[in-house]
Amino acid sequence: MKKKLEDYDFSKACPIRNVLDRFGDKWSILVILLLGEHKGPMRFNELAQTIGDISQKMLTVTLRTLEADGMVHRKHYPEIPPRVEYELTELGKGLLPHINGLTQWALKNYDAITKSRKKFIARKQFA
Repeated sequence: MKKKLEDYDFSKACPIRNVLDRFGDKWSILVILLLGEHKGPMRFNELAQTIGDISQKMLTVTLRTLEADGMVHRKHYPEIPPRVEYELTELGKGLLPHINGLTQWALKNYDAITKSRKKFIARKQFA
């Protein structure tokens, strides 16, 4: 057990927590999936319209974070009006099979999870 705990360093330098923390937010995985499914780069407004319920600020923050991690490439065209496109890097593409596996698991188990949540809430109301 001690060896296992050593693998999960409890400091901010822990590689596992440091990397996975970036994908624990509400939007990063969705943006990666959309860019992965799209043939070619996507413009900011195209991403925003496809997602629908994300604010401009949150999409900007998410894209900058993914760019900083090397998952997304941002290309700015010096035109009027300015045009910016985003696409997955090779690193981001390498993450897609893992996200797709998690997505398939979520779809397969969604009904069981929602039933369990309802039972839990009902049990707490009568406790």
